[in-house]
Amino acid sequence: MSSDLQAVARSAIRVVIAGASGRMGQMLVDAVCADPNMTLVGALDHASSPALGQDAGAFAGRTTGVVIQSDLATALAGAHVLIDFTRPEGTLAHVQAASAAGVAVVIGTTGFSDEQKAQLQHASATTAMVMAPNMSVGVNVTLKLLEMAAKAMPTGYDIEIIEAHHRHKVDAPSGTALKMGEVVAHALGRDLKDCAVYGRDGVTGERDPSTIGFATIRGGDIVGDHTVLFAGTGERIEITHKSSSRATYAQGSLRAARFLADKSSGMYDMFDVLGLH
Repeated sequence: MSSDLQAVARSAIRVVIAGASGRMGQMLVDAVCADPNMTLVGALDHASSPALGQDAGAFAGRTTGVVIQSDLATALAGAHVLIDFTRPEGTLAHVQAASAAGVAVVIGTTGFSDEQKAQLQHASATTAMVMAPNMSVGVNVTLKLLEMAAKAMPTGYDIEIIEAHHRHKVDAPSGTALKMGEVVAHALGRDLKDCAVYGRDGVTGERDPSTIGFATIRGGDIVGDHTVLFAGTGERIEITHKSSSRATYAQGSLRAARFLADKSSGMYDMFDVLGLH
């Protein structure tokens, strides 16, 4: 990590946004520009994006002086942190370039394979990263509540996770839903890979009490709803988080960027950022 990053606490954090023309990218651009302690210095998009050459703030009628481009090296020059909410393949390429440039990375991308996660973990030996399937502060507090609930109710409750997102989301279940499942399974001493049930159809037989079920809804412009249901005999507990705006993800991402200011390497998550471990 460059010496510049060590001095971030005394100056504005210089931020690059990947996927700057997308819905989340636009929200991040707006959030960075509104933060007095951050400066937008780069905006990235894929080489075929029609937004290339446009000002990164054009969608909001804002002039940032930063043009959306596809050249990684140019965009990352002089930056402190890259915030990336794109696709797994793109994120991996961005992380490689950021590592070479001494730039920390906040990763909100979901849908990584185990092999891709291993590649990111390897890269974190030389690059500081915060990686979380959901950057929302509220979602991460919800994860802590789920951990507490699962430990308090280890038997006698069937666990189902229901998630809903907009029609454009390409992966299912959502990364947040999977993280919720992982947190609950870990609290119960299980491995989610062994106990997850993704959807049911036909004659399924009685429910195995050791499983954690997932149900997915896609439609309209739903930003993100997640409910974990603990269904027992005579009662049920529902722990729910609903997002009405992507602004919560953007604010959490900025909080993660500030957390990385004095980090030179390592893989962190939002529990680290929020002190929830």
